[in-house]
Amino acid sequence: MAHLKKSVEQASGYKDRWWIPRFWNGMSMSGWFPLLARNRFQIGVRCMVMALINTCITPVNAAFWAVQALLFGRRIARTEIKDDPIFIVGHWRSGTTMLHELLVLDERHTYPDTYQCFAPNHFLVSSWFFRRMLRLLLPSRRPMDNMAAGWDRPQEDEFALCNMGIRSPYLTIAFPNRPPQDQEYFELKDVPPEELGRWKQALLWFLKCLTLNSPKRIVLKSPAHTFRLKTLTQLFPDARFIHIVRDPYVILPSTVNLWKRLYRDEGFQTPKYEGLEEHIFRTFSRMYRVFQRDRRLIEPSRFCEVRYEDLVADPIGQMRTIYDRLELGGFDEVLPALEKYVADQADYRTNRYEISSETRAEISRRWSAYIEQYGYSPQVAEV
Repeated sequence: MAHLKKSVEQASGYKDRWWIPRFWNGMSMSGWFPLLARNRFQIGVRCMVMALINTCITPVNAAFWAVQALLFGRRIARTEIKDDPIFIVGHWRSGTTMLHELLVLDERHTYPDTYQCFAPNHFLVSSWFFRRMLRLLLPSRRPMDNMAAGWDRPQEDEFALCNMGIRSPYLTIAFPNRPPQDQEYFELKDVPPEELGRWKQALLWFLKCLTLNSPKRIVLKSPAHTFRLKTLTQLFPDARFIHIVRDPYVILPSTVNLWKRLYRDEGFQTPKYEGLEEHIFRTFSRMYRVFQRDRRLIEPSRFCEVRYEDLVADPIGQMRTIYDRLELGGFDEVLPALEKYVADQADYRTNRYEISSETRAEISRRWSAYIEQYGYSPQVAEV
């Protein structure tokens, strides 16, 4: 295991709060009870209360879902997604969150926020009430990297799919001591046709709800979508894709920190972290094998690549390049918001870790194709 200079808690400056909402609190009954059954109800002793709370909340989610279907069901079904989404893809901890926050500064864009991904089944009818009620319970900073958090902040749509009862590799977070969950739902090619159809329908339904709430072009970011270019281009032929890359000697320890924190905070077991680093190595290699194969399906005018290091060094210049490359237009209108964001983030500092020479050598050996393609070399790691 890579040697982390700081503990998970020190790296984030985050203190445990047993009362904060968990993502699974927004899960449907059709997602929660099958998840328990598939994992043989192997809930850790310290997590019993959290699991009981989740069990009590799921009928509430079901009731609000029924109300939303009654009030908005027909309108959701008729809603048209006029502009295909912009997808931000790349490995976890490669800078997708920063890029997401920069893109949604454009008032022509919308995005799934944390509450909408927390309560995807009923946010159209529950948002006005629960946002206020839960506002004080959510930490102001993300535990893994100390970036700003909040119900209105951009969030990964993969969590919305989980809470809608769709199978996802992210469900590994809920039971981290069990074998990795639903790995076929990364690439989707080995998912049975009926289940693949259900996955597509769920994603489209969620995006229609977002569009009904705010009829603008949607910006989505999910590292899991890096595997899914083939499926996403079939669903959205005119979608734009932005791929962000980062120094792999940074990505590994930072991703270890990410999953450790999520396993500990969101899991229903006390995590052992067994095989975690190996899982990250294999997932990364598989991701970029699939990505490099399928990126040719996207026309050059709808695809852009950016390095995290360049984005941090010159965010305005890199965003201008993205707008030009994807023919988004309107850059001058969004420039003042970008400049304000950059000024507000001037004091932000990334966490720093050191990795052992053995781990560095393993990254060089196993991720050599990525390192060569994107021009990285061994150096002091910053995460």
